[in-house]
Amino acid sequence: MVEDKQGKYVLSIDQGSTSTRAVFYDHDGRKVIESTKALPQIANESGWVEQDPDTIWSSVLSAISSAMIDARIHPEMINSIGITNQRETTVVWDKQTGKPIHNAIGWMSKQTVDIANDLKNHGYSELIKNKTGLVINAYFSATKVRWILDHVDGAQKRAEQGELLFGTIDSWLIWKLSDGKYHVTDYSNASRTMMFNIYDLQWDQEILDLLNIPKQMLPEVHASDETYGTTENYQFYGCQVPIAGIAGDQQAALIGSMGLEPGMVENTYGDGAFIMMNTGTTPKTSNEGLLTTIAYKLNGKVVYALEGSIFTAGSALTWLKDQLGLIKSVPASRLAAKRSTNEDEVYFVPAFTGLGAPYWDSSVRGAIFGLTRGTNDDDLVKATLQSIAYSTKDIIVTMEKDTGLDISKLGADGGASRNSFLMQFQADILAKEVERANDEETTALGAAILTGLATGFWQDIDEVKKIHEMGKIYKPEMDEAKRTRLYAGWKQAVSAAQIFKPK
Repeated sequence: MVEDKQGKYVLSIDQGSTSTRAVFYDHDGRKVIESTKALPQIANESGWVEQDPDTIWSSVLSAISSAMIDARIHPEMINSIGITNQRETTVVWDKQTGKPIHNAIGWMSKQTVDIANDLKNHGYSELIKNKTGLVINAYFSATKVRWILDHVDGAQKRAEQGELLFGTIDSWLIWKLSDGKYHVTDYSNASRTMMFNIYDLQWDQEILDLLNIPKQMLPEVHASDETYGTTENYQFYGCQVPIAGIAGDQQAALIGSMGLEPGMVENTYGDGAFIMMNTGTTPKTSNEGLLTTIAYKLNGKVVYALEGSIFTAGSALTWLKDQLGLIKSVPASRLAAKRSTNEDEVYFVPAFTGLGAPYWDSSVRGAIFGLTRGTNDDDLVKATLQSIAYSTKDIIVTMEKDTGLDISKLGADGGASRNSFLMQFQADILAKEVERANDEETTALGAAILTGLATGFWQDIDEVKKIHEMGKIYKPEMDEAKRTRLYAGWKQAVSAAQIFKPK
């Protein structure tokens, strides 16, 4: 039984694409209890991905309640609540009723491709990049807001009259936790909307005018380590719990893995894979297709990052399990890959929703190359795991070109990082050490650190660093000739996939 002590724990809400987690940490940074609730997606064959915002909210309440019941944690024992969230996913709701006017449009959804292409065709790519650090893509929130305002009757007029609010998932959850008192976000999430000027640190009126998005819809932007407000009494059984600390999931992972110094690089191997390099207080512009983004605002300082986004990573393993039935579980992919005896001639380009960095080609579809009569299930599973590592190398190579830095080590976290075959192959194909986090789910830890710093649960970063535990290190074992041959084959496979453009 957990000792009854006021403010003993921080609660981290980790709201992701396919699940919601509630995680309690103690003052030593130890995970006390975790509860996970699956979250459905509404997807179709055209690449549209939506979610019910009320279902997301319900999953948060359910995860929190389950964790508290299982660990016998009482509300007064919660010091504060931090939030990390799937980024870019967009919700628009009624300011008075709190009801969403449409499903949330998921970050990976392709339903706004036409809006993004129209912006590019009209020559706005440089303007958007120079202000936001982003490339024009359906991935970001701006096109999703525009789509909702276009497709819901009367939405544009209502937005102009101040009746509607927009938020990424962090904003939506804080609105719900506070019963509509606070409409806020943090710098990390704002920087992913394609509406926020990462240099002026404010919503960009020129971009808003271009997209005809009323500024009054947008949340106030705050630091990542602030206290934003409190929960309503009824939600925590009579207690007002501080809501403090926000970061988008990849930025939270960077914090949770202690990637707090310039040059540190971390990859979260989740449904997608996202590689982020801390570039310090000076933003670095990419000439090779990476994104310049805000990592966080901490201790009054805005820290920037370079990021490369791989749209399909762990979700490809789920596809092997659910759609093809090649594996009975995602963890079984490790043994399947080890059983494979081919010479790595099979390449899988899992571009289910197009290619992210550094290609940014939404029209590409998934493709498999190198099949022979002897190719079997295990070979396809291995090729899928290898595709994640190859895609990661694409981005690491690009980061080194952009910054002129030689990256010596890659931090790794996320569910797919538990796969030892993938981690070893990643080290081999990179010719670099890969350090897997001791707790692979560093996103929740990152949010816990932020909420703890915001409320004095931890005094400073130095105190937090003392609780950080190193994980397993994978060292490269592959010879250079083989590494060069395999990666050249991957680049050829990607080029071939880009040639085929289905109508």
